[in-house]
Amino acid sequence: MTRPARRAAVAALSVTTAFALTACAGASSSGGSTATKVNVSTTVPNDPVTLTLAYTNDPPTKALIDGFTKKHPNVTVKPQMTPFNDYIKSIKLAMSSDSAPDIAQYNPGAMNSLVPAGLILDLSPWSKAYGWTTKFPPASLEVLSSDKSAKQFGTGSLYAVPGGLSVLGVFYNKKIVKQAPKTLAEFEAAMQKAKDAGQTPLSNGALQVGGFHLWNALLNVTGDVNDYRSWVYGKPGATIVNPAASKATQTLTDWAKKGYISAGASATADADALASFAKGGSAFLITGNWAASTLETEMKDDVGFFLMPTPSGEPAKVASGASVAYAISSKSKNPNVAAAFLDYLSSPEAAKIEFDGGFMPVDTKADLGATGLRGDIAGVFAPVAQGNGIVPFPDFASPGMIDKLTPGIQGLISDKMTPDAFLKSLQESWDAHHGS
Repeated sequence: MTRPARRAAVAALSVTTAFALTACAGASSSGGSTATKVNVSTTVPNDPVTLTLAYTNDPPTKALIDGFTKKHPNVTVKPQMTPFNDYIKSIKLAMSSDSAPDIAQYNPGAMNSLVPAGLILDLSPWSKAYGWTTKFPPASLEVLSSDKSAKQFGTGSLYAVPGGLSVLGVFYNKKIVKQAPKTLAEFEAAMQKAKDAGQTPLSNGALQVGGFHLWNALLNVTGDVNDYRSWVYGKPGATIVNPAASKATQTLTDWAKKGYISAGASATADADALASFAKGGSAFLITGNWAASTLETEMKDDVGFFLMPTPSGEPAKVASGASVAYAISSKSKNPNVAAAFLDYLSSPEAAKIEFDGGFMPVDTKADLGATGLRGDIAGVFAPVAQGNGIVPFPDFASPGMIDKLTPGIQGLISDKMTPDAFLKSLQESWDAHHGS
């Protein structure tokens, strides 16, 4: 996740990119005053330039830096890695300092205070100059766009671009399940068959995010994507208290009562659920493509992947996902060079780096030559991403949403919370942030 930067002009330097385009960019404070003016250009100078890039534990960052600096050998990018929890707590202070990084990994949910504070640049002028709306999946840019208050997303200005994408789906053990289910009913039948055979149908780490990932996957195939996006993006009048969300929540509750969800799920961490599945402890595991490397190593050819099947059996058109995104600091002295790095993230060369690093590539049409488990994932991800069907996770809807989602799902699994009470609690968190 990175942050756009303020720029002291890099004037009269020779160009290494094919063309130059000049416009005006700025970072605005919540008061609306323009803190920084930048002459936007797609040129990269031949003179030496040094950038700093702050990031957290995501694997592709260093490899992407190496790819970019190989293309532009006069540019040095110094990485600054900070563990996730410390990064989230310290990034605003770091971006406010006189030594702010030029580029920073950016999470629009956890780090949206950087926008109203004017600490990252509006990337819209570079988006126009480079044609990013045709290079990056539209949904991946929507979630990184917001108004100046950073409360409503999918509108306003662009503040970051993705450097790797993810997708939520269902891993299955081929020794237990011979063929991926095509419908939601077939999926339920496969879980019942596993249970009847004395096996755990579905490993789940409801102690952390695994529980609401399960709920989200169900909502993706029972709900209306526009209604869901409106709610997650904070659009006025949106609500999660609706029939589709009620159906998804009731389905999860029913699965728990039928014994499909692993015993002790509410006390199980995501890593433990993953480990259990990898050792043959269950038939299914719902998580993201980031687990593929571990599962390939442990299970070899005995693991497959599919998106949560729809009730009708039609291929899923919606799936949850997120991005490793980068923004430019409003204090950067070289924002045009930083923007060139962001543009590189959409290239075919970067696509291979992103995929090898465990993420889905920004270039969704890239020929990855993937086989086996990664081939399964790439095969279902591409059409959904190209159809603008990747949606944010539900914790994105408000800063305190995850504190409602995790215990709420635990309550559903233990039958201590009703579906109606769960959805009401989510909407209360949404209303407190966005206004009812």
